[in-house]
Amino acid sequence: MAEEREYCSTKSDPYYEAAATAEPTISSSEAAGVAAKSPEPEDYNSKCVFCRIAGQQEPGTELLYCENEDLVCFKDIKPAAPHHYLVVPKKHIGNCRDLKKDQIQLVEDMVAAGKTILERNNFTDFKNVRMGFHVPPFCSISHLHLHVLAPVDQLGFFSKLVYRMNSYWFITFAFSRMSYNWNHTADYLIEKLRT
Repeated sequence: MAEEREYCSTKSDPYYEAAATAEPTISSSEAAGVAAKSPEPEDYNSKCVFCRIAGQQEPGTELLYCENEDLVCFKDIKPAAPHHYLVVPKKHIGNCRDLKKDQIQLVEDMVAAGKTILERNNFTDFKNVRMGFHVPPFCSISHLHLHVLAPVDQLGFFSKLVYRMNSYWFITFAFSRMSYNWNHTADYLIEKLRT
């Protein structure tokens, strides 16, 4: 949350420095012609850092392997735990309050991708995992993203507050190693967000 705000607004960020000093490779009239020929899709926002990461336009961000072609996964820039990943839909969705009932599958896929990323990184103690969404105004990047944190017992004092389970600012997914009741969890999330 606060960590992400720094990521977006810090002027000393290498992405901002590189953009400020980069030499143009084509003229501005050529760029205007290219821009006119390739309009942005409605589900992409060029000003959104997560849209740019999903479009592989941020060279400093390493994407982790994700089996779902509609999602990208990467490490949080300011990790709160040894395993802190973000699962982000490629399609621009503002935040968890923008989710609709017909996007339950997307939420399920995001949670499944988070679980898979942890397993690929040899973390399988799912009783010690926290996954969740920050609720506006507590999400500083306005692009839906699922935080995947493990082990939870290693969160620092401040991180325990920022990623507090089912607080009014962080909606979490509770699941056990043996069973997943994704539809119930997703319905609960959406119902909670609509109230």
